[in-house]
Amino acid sequence: MKIKTVLLQLLIVMGYLHSATAQEIAGSANLFNGKDFSGWTFCMRGNANPTNTWSITNGLIHCNGSAIGYMRTMQTYSNDVVTVVWRFVKVTPKANNTGVLVYMKTPDVVWPMCIQNQGKSGRQGDLFVMAGAECNEHLLMHTNANTPVPYHDGPNEHPVGEWDTNVTLCAGSDVEAIINGKSLNKITGCTITNGFIGIQSEGADFEIQEIRVDPLIQD
Repeated sequence: MKIKTVLLQLLIVMGYLHSATAQEIAGSANLFNGKDFSGWTFCMRGNANPTNTWSITNGLIHCNGSAIGYMRTMQTYSNDVVTVVWRFVKVTPKANNTGVLVYMKTPDVVWPMCIQNQGKSGRQGDLFVMAGAECNEHLLMHTNANTPVPYHDGPNEHPVGEWDTNVTLCAGSDVEAIINGKSLNKITGCTITNGFIGIQSEGADFEIQEIRVDPLIQD
């Protein structure tokens, strides 16, 4: 399949052309409109008020990490590329932790069944199978759900305070983590293949510039 020129350039820049040559990116949806949380809902531990943790200032989502939980889309997705452009506001040892959640299931609990592309400082690209989800690589590790499938050839993050582009490529039962244009990890045979998209609040003070989803159409 021939990919349109503009989309081909996008794939090259983002570094995941090798994963999508047999697929075509069909359209692009910005999940954050720069103004409000339309299309999103929240789940916070202890029913904490999400407005005390999540806010929007100067067109950026700001999460201060004060309460544990997540924001998630109200729409489900599958076979897509999820792109999150974010940065840590400051260095906070042992607290610079967040993550991109895909294939999320209900009920809304902390934490739900999903696949997590780790956003923790220094570990972006680790992949977690959470709350009963599984994949081939994690099963081979013979360990518990709190142990991720670790990235390889990393890390590939920018210094704290600079923007990182965290990409999660979801192709059926395969999930790939691409950090700043470099593929660091891939898991296969995931037991969940569709669901909501979410962002964790887990102690980090961080900002989000963009959240985008590009659906994939299989040949």
